[in-house]
Amino acid sequence: MGRGRQKAKQTKVARELKYFSPDTNYRALERELGSNGHTESERRTSVVDTDDEDDDYRRWLDDDR
Repeated sequence: MGRGRQKAKQTKVARELKYFSPDTNYRALERELGSNGHTESERRTSVVDTDDEDDDYRRWLDDDR
């Protein structure tokens, strides 16, 4: 295949991708994003405070005993 044909094919594919807009399935998206089993409030409360490194070290030591 010559360079002209190859470039024309690439241009055609690029144009198709640029103007292609599939229908969005919001229910499937919601299911996928919410599949980890956590609610929004659980995500907010599960943030660990890492400011006090000594406290984390003490917890690790206590777990070994």
